[in-house]
Amino acid sequence: MENGYTVEQLRSAATDAIRAPSLHNVQPWRFRLRDGGIEVLVDPTRRLPATDPSGWGARVACGAALFNLRLALAAAGAPATVRLRPYPAEPDVLARLLPDLPRRPSPAEQDLYSAIPRRFSNRAPFWPDPVPADARWRLGEAARAEHCWLELLIGVSAVNAFAEIAHGAHRVLERDPAYGAEREAWVRAEHAPDGIPAAAGGVQAEPQDLLPSRGFGGVQRAPGRDFEPEPLVAVLGSAGNTAVDQVVAGQALQRMLLTATDAGLSVSMLSQPIEVPSAREQLRMSLGRFGTPQMVMRIGYGQPGWPTPRRPVDEVLDLPVHLA
Repeated sequence: MENGYTVEQLRSAATDAIRAPSLHNVQPWRFRLRDGGIEVLVDPTRRLPATDPSGWGARVACGAALFNLRLALAAAGAPATVRLRPYPAEPDVLARLLPDLPRRPSPAEQDLYSAIPRRFSNRAPFWPDPVPADARWRLGEAARAEHCWLELLIGVSAVNAFAEIAHGAHRVLERDPAYGAEREAWVRAEHAPDGIPAAAGGVQAEPQDLLPSRGFGGVQRAPGRDFEPEPLVAVLGSAGNTAVDQVVAGQALQRMLLTATDAGLSVSMLSQPIEVPSAREQLRMSLGRFGTPQMVMRIGYGQPGWPTPRRPVDEVLDLPVHLA
């Protein structure tokens, strides 16, 4: 299409976009070509009513997919200008991308783009090696580049205080039968195109664990394979908590995750303190931050693994009838 993106560009970029993370790997996104622009939509049929009643998680996930989409287009020499929530009457349309001036990708963009297929959530215990200062700085810069803030919890007292908040939120969530049933419904057999494969569910929780973990059918851990006693915990936050703020936070999250992958780091996400409003506010106050915490991550060095499966890209594309 003249002066706009083509179906081929949409399909190629969306193939990378769908590698973004999402709660329970539900993949709540769709991509549409309209009037030469690529639009990112949240798929209302893939929301989690018990886990994510407000749609926060779906919008963060779509923001992460949007960052991959931006990166893929830039890597192909066709960068985009982005408008968030472009149509007030269509709230499920979260972003619209139009071609910017063509240019070669920067080395930083190439490095992040190459990390997309290697990124995955690592729910297993990490090695005791500390995350070096330069890698921590890069993670903070990644958040700031997407207009968000990052707080690293370093030291026993800070991590223990967070652990108390996280366990409290975890207990609240686990008391809801619908929450547990929804989680179990998304545990999948190997090679399923969505959900959490049982083998990727991490190890089963034990009483001595410092931080809570969801029960995704994880395996029994080997003796001596406890979680690290002083994990690096990172809290990602945005200026506010509107739908636009959540999409912005999703983009920052994905830039951080790809930056971590490029640095050889592993990451697992701890969203329980974000899912419980009182715990989220308690976390914000404990950090002394303005704005809203949007995701918590555990970061370190871990055993190599593999990304979880994704649906075929054509299942998430909406094309004009004459081009489909």
